[in-house]
Amino acid sequence: MSSTPVTDLGAYWMPFTANRHFKGKPRMLARASGMYYETPEGRKILDGVAGLWCVNAGHGRREITEAVSRQLAEMDYAPPFQMGHPAAFELANALVKVARDPQAAQPAGLGHVFFTNSGSESVDTALKIALAYHRVKGDAARTRLLGRERGYHGVGFGGISVGGMVANRKAWPSAMIPGVDHLRHTHDPARNAFSRGMPAHGAEFADDLERLVALHDASTIAAVIVEPIAGSTGVVLPPVGYLQRLREICDRHGILLIFDEVITGFGRTGSPFGAQEFGVTPDIITCAKGLTNGAVPMGAVLVSNNIHDAFMQGPPGAIELFHGYTYSAHPIACVAGLATLDIYQREGLLTRAKQMAPAFEKAAHELRGLPHVIDIRNYGLVAGIELEPIAGSPGKRAFDVYLKCFERGLLIRTTGDIIALSPALIIEQAHIDELFGVLSQVLREAA
Repeated sequence: MSSTPVTDLGAYWMPFTANRHFKGKPRMLARASGMYYETPEGRKILDGVAGLWCVNAGHGRREITEAVSRQLAEMDYAPPFQMGHPAAFELANALVKVARDPQAAQPAGLGHVFFTNSGSESVDTALKIALAYHRVKGDAARTRLLGRERGYHGVGFGGISVGGMVANRKAWPSAMIPGVDHLRHTHDPARNAFSRGMPAHGAEFADDLERLVALHDASTIAAVIVEPIAGSTGVVLPPVGYLQRLREICDRHGILLIFDEVITGFGRTGSPFGAQEFGVTPDIITCAKGLTNGAVPMGAVLVSNNIHDAFMQGPPGAIELFHGYTYSAHPIACVAGLATLDIYQREGLLTRAKQMAPAFEKAAHELRGLPHVIDIRNYGLVAGIELEPIAGSPGKRAFDVYLKCFERGLLIRTTGDIIALSPALIIEQAHIDELFGVLSQVLREAA
């Protein structure tokens, strides 16, 4: 990478960014190691969000760098259509093993993996597999997909259709997939404000699926997709018993249940997957982000044996699923994934959130009572701190806090007026103290 400072910022159209605002006063990152970024000027920034919910093992992991370098020298690319390479099969086997971790409630039977390049691609792949599954089973009338209000499932047309965050949907209403409906969300501050862990109230929100079954008839519904913990909307947690109830209703009506674990996968909750943490087995899991520790773009879809096997009934020479990507199971991504999983296993990171969660929770809830803090919610190593909006300027209060935190050496994430925290799983007590110390000071001053 060039060390020359960039002076012309006009060519790059930045994603999910207020471009004009940013380019007026850029926030640039140049290096990263462990829990910290570093600016071009050499200022350290504590990373409170693991990059973008993805650098779970911390920045600058030598093992990943070396694995990628070796693979580049050996083979840079292999076509994924009608060809294979060893690392793809090795990573698929390793992922299946992680999903069957004997130390947790097993999502039994998630024995097959389809590789993608991002969480958005994972979601669209999962939706296509769900629709195709019912077709090959002779149940082609099941074409309806159900998402959830406030859900985030990436930026593909499938993902924004089943997603429920208005800002991500409103610009493309005519391009939405037809036949999509949404469950109500589980956020209930009147009963669950300042919950520690899973909220006690709201399991009955799962019964909204019965309402949609009655409205559309189960024979038309292919799948329901939800995040075990809704992250991008501001850390909305499942009430106790909610996911179990959703599973029971899906089973009763022959509907597939998809867990979008792009954020909750790879140790964020204290188990390898949220499915294991909450003891609920979905039919499909989507993942990405932490799969390669954010080092190389990659996603994956874990599919139950029943779904996979339903496709394997035709002539042996026939393509079973007409879907895939030029970069599916890219060799560089595969070895990055293998190195990442090795780090997770060797350092116990897939369950380390359980160890650090009590201190993280305590520090988060000590923000209660600070100016404009109206709710705090947390689970594992993820927390949402909701602020009272400024009248007529939604989102401004949290974004101002975001800017001030960056000036003080802390990177947080905001969505609306909610601060989201999701530090790397290598976090230590000193980092927790630093993170919440800066945030507390900024919240006090922002008043």
